[in-house]
Formats: sequence, C-alpha cells, structure tokens
Amino acid sequence: MLRACRLLEHFGADRPVITLAELTAASGLNKPTVHRLMTSFVEAGWVHRDAAGAYRIRMPVFAVGAAALAEFDLRTEARPVLEDLAARFGDTAFLMVPADAGAVCIDRVEGGKPLVVAGIGIGTVLPFHAAAAPVVMAAFDPAVRERLLAHELPAFTDSTHTDPSGLVAHLDEVRATGVAISRDDYLGGVSAVAAPVLGVDGALVATVSLGGRSEDFTGAEGEQRAAAVVEAGRGLSTTVGARPA
Repeated sequence: MLRACRLLEHFGADRPVITLAELTAASGLNKPTVHRLMTSFVEAGWVHRDAAGAYRIRMPVFAVGAAALAEFDLRTEARPVLEDLAARFGDTAFLMVPADAGAVCIDRVEGGKPLVVAGIGIGTVLPFHAAAAPVVMAAFDPAVRERLLAHELPAFTDSTHTDPSGLVAHLDEVRATGVAISRDDYLGGVSAVAAPVLGVDGALVATVSLGGRSEDFTGAEGEQRAAAVVEAGRGLSTTVGARPA
C-alpha cells in the first residue's frame, strides 16, 4: 500500500498527466508492478486512465493523498477490526479520517451485503453533516464543527440535517453518547452507525463505522451494531493512544 501511495507523489500541478513508461522510470519500480498498483487507483476512482494509457489524477486525491499516507499505520491496525465487523454483521465496515474537503474513506471491508454502499469507496469524500462517520467527526472535532456550521447545509435526501440549530442539537447528542446513527440521510435506504477513534490527548483521529440496509439498523439488530462499533472505536482508541508520537 505504501508503494502505491508513493506513486501519487509523482503527480502535481506541474505534472498532472503521466504515462506508464514515465511513471515506471520515475518510481524505479518495474512496469508490471506500476501497472498493477495504478489499476487499483483507477478502480477506486482516484486516477483516470485515458484512451492512450496515460494516467491523470482525479479530485479529491490532492486533498486526501497526504491523509492516506499519514494514516497508513492506522489502516494496518484497524483492518482486523473492520474485517471482524463486516464478517459479524454482513454490512460494510469503514475507516474514515477528517480532511479539509470532508470525511475521507481510507479503508473499507465489505460483508455479505455490500451493494447498498457501493458508491462509498476508498478515496470517497463525504460531507460532514450527513452519514454517521462524518457526523461523529463534526461532533468530536471543534474545528470541523465550526467550519461546517459556517456554510449552507445542502440536502442529499429528505432526512439530511439542513437546519443549523437542529444539527447542533444532534451533534451535542452524538458527543454525549459517543455514537452516531444515520438513517437515509445521505443515501436512500442506507443507514450507518459510527464511533470515534481518539488519540492519546482525546483528539479525534478517525472514525470506525458500519453501513448497510436501513432495515438492519433498527431494533435489537441496530443496538447490536451500535454496541459493536462503539467497542471497536474504544479498542482502536486504546491502540492509537499507546502509539509513540
């Protein structure tokens, strides 16, 4: 993964398009390896490959590339947690981090029912006022909250929080309970539950979440998912907090 991320460092405002041969020469890797790694970025939507075979960085890679590299260790630590959640409930488990552009998905593991959240992949940037994970970020990070409330809140569905006072109350509740539950507020028919991953100083580092069919996130099943995600967030917080600065 680190080698793949390093390939993105060869792109820039002065060099937005690079051919396979140029990228191979610049990276020092062999051509099959570069092709394989870049194909992963193409499939994730981070890079576009044109008809001539040249690669062009797609937004929001410039916004999230640094975050992805910085959180490489976190991805490694969180992967087993995501796999466990996805296997246990059949939903899709996500790891997201905050960035200026929004909440960035840096990893995901699909369970047995992945299609309902197929539109949210690695590199996807979500708004901070919709879906469970971004809302947790706004609830636990004062800077994110301030920036969010300074702008208009667009609606994605009829359930999206678009009233600032209502959103503030919701964020306060999420902060108090330590968990966010979203129902159809970003994608119709899709619900999610998310919890924070906190560093040693109590600052937000990331979020762990589950997303799936809304009918699976109600009643006892919803409560089980919420409890499992909160436990996962606390476990990762302990791990992150124990890491040397």
